[in-house]
Amino acid sequence: MAISANENGASSRPPRIGLLDTARGAALIAMATYHFTWDMEFMGYLARGTAEAGWLKIYARAIASTFLFLAGVSLVLSGTPSIRRQAYLRRLGMIVSAAALITAATAIAMPQGAIFFGILHSIAAASVIGLLFLRMPGIITIAAGITAVIAPLYLRSSFFDTPWLWWVGLSQTVPRSNDYVPVLPWIGPFLIGMGVSRIALKQGWAEWLAKFGTGTTLLAKAGRHSLAIYLIHQPILISIAYALSITVPPAKPDPVQTYLQQCQSSCVVQEGEALCRSFCQCTLERLQGENLFTPLQSGAIQADKDERVQRIALECSTEAQ
Repeated sequence: MAISANENGASSRPPRIGLLDTARGAALIAMATYHFTWDMEFMGYLARGTAEAGWLKIYARAIASTFLFLAGVSLVLSGTPSIRRQAYLRRLGMIVSAAALITAATAIAMPQGAIFFGILHSIAAASVIGLLFLRMPGIITIAAGITAVIAPLYLRSSFFDTPWLWWVGLSQTVPRSNDYVPVLPWIGPFLIGMGVSRIALKQGWAEWLAKFGTGTTLLAKAGRHSLAIYLIHQPILISIAYALSITVPPAKPDPVQTYLQQCQSSCVVQEGEALCRSFCQCTLERLQGENLFTPLQSGAIQADKDERVQRIALECSTEAQ
């Protein structure tokens, strides 16, 4: 059986576009480089928070946006002129199964940062929600995507501060996870990809792009097996980083720089970068002034249990406003 998704100019199944496979393969390479940076930080070669701040944070978001955009394009191409129900459900089942595997593995290996709604979970959810937009004009779908991107800027509420609603993406307090890609704003790039694809089909651009015939390159071949590569690449990379840490142990990190990077990385989730720099520098100086910095770093005192640390945090927060 098939689910119709007809639109003017899209009455026949579009040709396979090798460039999309190549783009997906390039995104895999970019993802691997970012994850290896994370692995090197995890092993102590980089200061804590390095992979979650500055240009690397932008890099990671660009990679995730690319995967979601391409997934949106693919949904439209595979669903024109109609969705092949069995193929769609088989692909969705593979993504959901892989996402569940990631959740289970990270819950065991790193429970403090378990991935409960990462990129695969987001693609799976978007692949279902995207069905509602298959028959809509491209410009409307693009507008919906842009709305999804900006929605968290205005709609965050404490109502969503519960584990059962973290997947939505409107929580005021961002949950801790090594890969958190909630529906909002991340369905935005997916819907934009769908909209662009609908417009491209209507204008006949798909046939033009298919003429480039780059589907036989190594990148394109990798792109056609992106799910399998996603699942196996990180165990391989972290094994390399671990082997390196045994043969060439990392230098002991500067505790001051580590503190500042960790502080700013967690702070910018809720506040602006300028305010966070001021707050973190203030807390550092006062912790050092009261001889609390070293005990805090060693674990002798806990930030959430020590009244002196909490007082310093409150004072610095007030001054940074």
